[in-house]
Amino acid sequence: MQVSSEGGQKAYPNFSLYHATKWGIEGFVESTAQEVAPFGIDFIIVEPGPTATDFATGLVHGTPMAAYHATPAGDVRRAVADGSFEIKGDAARTVDAMIAAADAPKPPLRLALGSSAYEGIQQALEARLQALEAQRDVAFSADVD
Repeated sequence: MQVSSEGGQKAYPNFSLYHATKWGIEGFVESTAQEVAPFGIDFIIVEPGPTATDFATGLVHGTPMAAYHATPAGDVRRAVADGSFEIKGDAARTVDAMIAAADAPKPPLRLALGSSAYEGIQQALEARLQALEAQRDVAFSADVD
């Protein structure tokens, strides 16, 4: 079981380094899961949304840059700083769901936890699928005839 976050499937502005690690973890675990599946080893990538923990207390914040004030990155920075960044996840319920998934006969590879995670991941996947489908002709044009 590897804890990632919804941030391994979708991205918020102002969290680029965080997302780089989460997307990296997800790719690593998805690949490793395929490698060890023949040995009966399962993996679970846990993708909780914002959850009530002490995570934010450990964040190191750089000095805000004026150029970003009126941008989505500035909006997210302010929401985190003033507490208006919505946190719906309950830590105890998240842990209970993780334990239940680990105890399942065939656990899911990815486990979205919390309505924020589910809705955010769903929206991100739908947007990526639409963008991919719009590129179909260009993608196929790169094949050898």
